[in-house]
Amino acid sequence: MTPFAPEQYKETLIFLTTAGVVVPLFRRLKISPVLGFLGAGVLLGPYGLGALAERLSWLAPFAFGNVEQIAPVAEFGVVFLLFMIGLELSWQRLAIIGRLVFGLGALQVVGSAAALGGLALVLKESPTSATVLGFALALSSTAIVIPVLAEAKRLGTTAGRTIFAVLLFQDLMVAPLLFMVTMLGIRGGGLGMAVVETLVPALTGLSVIVLGGRLIMRPLFRHVAAAGSTEFFMAACLLVVIGTGVVTAISGLSMGLGAFIAGILLAETEYRREIEVTIEPFKGLLLGLFFVSIGASLDLSQVFSAPLRIFGLALGVIIVKFFVNWFAGWILRLPARVSTEAALMLAPGGEFAFVIITAAVAAKATPVASGADVMVAVTLSMFAVPLLGLFAKSLASRPSALERAGPSVPDTDGPAPDAIIVGFGRVGQLVGDMLSVHAIRYLAVDTDPGLVNRLRAEGRDIYWGNATRPEFLARCGLGKAKALIITMDTPADTETIVGDSRAAHPDLTIVARARDAHHATSLYGLGVSDAVPETIEASLQLSEAVLVDMGVPMGKVIASIHEKRDEFRKLLQPVAGRAKAERAIQNVSSHERMNKRQSKSQPEG
Repeated sequence: MTPFAPEQYKETLIFLTTAGVVVPLFRRLKISPVLGFLGAGVLLGPYGLGALAERLSWLAPFAFGNVEQIAPVAEFGVVFLLFMIGLELSWQRLAIIGRLVFGLGALQVVGSAAALGGLALVLKESPTSATVLGFALALSSTAIVIPVLAEAKRLGTTAGRTIFAVLLFQDLMVAPLLFMVTMLGIRGGGLGMAVVETLVPALTGLSVIVLGGRLIMRPLFRHVAAAGSTEFFMAACLLVVIGTGVVTAISGLSMGLGAFIAGILLAETEYRREIEVTIEPFKGLLLGLFFVSIGASLDLSQVFSAPLRIFGLALGVIIVKFFVNWFAGWILRLPARVSTEAALMLAPGGEFAFVIITAAVAAKATPVASGADVMVAVTLSMFAVPLLGLFAKSLASRPSALERAGPSVPDTDGPAPDAIIVGFGRVGQLVGDMLSVHAIRYLAVDTDPGLVNRLRAEGRDIYWGNATRPEFLARCGLGKAKALIITMDTPADTETIVGDSRAAHPDLTIVARARDAHHATSLYGLGVSDAVPETIEASLQLSEAVLVDMGVPMGKVIASIHEKRDEFRKLLQPVAGRAKAERAIQNVSSHERMNKRQSKSQPEG
């Protein structure tokens, strides 16, 4: 048996401690935690505390000694990020914002790459290196910009959707850029043979993922969902992300490209929402580890040895991209305020610059020294995103006639559902039919994979997933919905959903199916807007049928049924209120009795 070696776990413990400290602290300060991870990596890396630990041995346990040990795992952060981006894509969404994605996005990337590549040529870089550096620096930070916009509540604005569209195009460009780097790094041999040697494995790997994904992925998740095991579903998600990444890596492409394609293939399936909820924690943690590794690998001695060059390079990138981005918005006739905010947020460099430059250095398409300087400058520019976000928000807070008069940008998420139906059996389907009659858009959720698959084939907007998880309903659009209808036949799950939803959304209309009057009372106590007991409703429907068949006029029958239903509702709601008050009184009384016992047990002073 291998003896226990604590130093093997040092990097893991340091990262988990960093995550436990950085994320809560930076969220409290309303700053993107990514900046905290980068800063922690710089501080704890071999060029920070690691350098001091060589002279002060007591610092060794608090510094990363070997970044290479965490680098392979850290790379999965980008893989999971690309997978989540793929899940958010669909042909419908691309069509909605196609003008901005492929118009403004293309102008921004190509224009920035041309301007920055030209400056690199002026600084004596080779044409190959200048091309790579230009495109790498043209990309912005999706991982920082999106959270900053979300914190400022700007993601749903015209400027926010414009920025998202450009970031979307940049994300789509990562895979072609990585392929370009591979081609530029080829040395020796004929170009035709090099193309064959590069393209054949790549196309084979992509074909395996696309064709295999269409044939295997949905049946795989249907089989796992039928097992009803959260652990197995999580294992299937990790298998798809990592497996597709490995296939593309074997083919000579990036792992992120395979995960990105897998995300697109799963974006239109009924398992998309549950996959998003399952993958999100892994993505956040691994992406944090990725940024820690990036920060830890930066040599601060380069900044101290040539601060004017490094800071000048970072500032130059921001200035050049700002003007290119603003001019691209002007060409597409966006409002001046929108163009300015978008240009500010997109001006700094992004995380994929690290990936592209690292690949270019490995392929010998870019010199090591130039790559190192640019990576330091990109990191410094990324630290400026929150500051630029504050400045952009202050500009947006001022009223502008230009922005009001400018063209609106469609919502990238499409129309949010007006209602969410949890449980789509016979009762839920009847509710859905009635909502459709009145042109009310709804989204349905159920845990039966066979039912979900059949109804989705019929064109119903339904997803498979566990609605007792608040984050799942949030992904389904509960924050924008007007009503939540719960038709499940499991009382405990219904109560959990009602309690969590009411706590998160005090003004939401919640209507729930209750098993009996006692269950309805409990639901009213949890804050449901309306509870419909099965036993009472069945009795009322029987009474209605009997009265009509016995010749009582329909109008009188309906009036009496409504009157009786209101009587039951008024009866159950006060009972629920009394039960809730009694529980509160009991809690207070028990607390007072405990205080009295404690006071008696203490000696008099």
